[in-house]
Amino acid sequence: MNRTALKWLLAVSLSLNAGIVATVAADRLGAIPHTTAPQSEHVSLPDYLALSAEQRRRWDEMERGFLKDLAANWREIKAHRETLVRQALSAAPDRTVLDAEQARIAALQDSQQRRVMQQLLAERDVLNPHQREKLMALLLNRYAQEATEEEVLHRR
Repeated sequence: MNRTALKWLLAVSLSLNAGIVATVAADRLGAIPHTTAPQSEHVSLPDYLALSAEQRRRWDEMERGFLKDLAANWREIKAHRETLVRQALSAAPDRTVLDAEQARIAALQDSQQRRVMQQLLAERDVLNPHQREKLMALLLNRYAQEATEEEVLHRR
């Protein structure tokens, strides 16, 4: 695969992963607004889904490890992104370092994406069909509205 294709794939992966992971993390922290509520109103996802006491117990157990994993992964990605940006904008960028950092970010994002999907599948098993539909609609609505920070920065 040529470098242009790899760069394009990395950009797509960054955008997709950032959107999915940010949404899922925001959901877990209760920062996703209800789809019919004003944007400034925040709702807890377990409350929004009307989880039973048993569902909430299972949900909370699953979330602890997920949020810990997600935070650690984001810290690693952030460190590699900082190195990537510093190297790319340095007086003499080293292509080998840039390529290595891009590859590491892509690997971390792939790992993160797999963890997010693992979590969504586990959550699916906790939810009833109506709750799954509500979660899916909320996530898809959120994805449709999101832009990566890089996209927002470059639009100004």
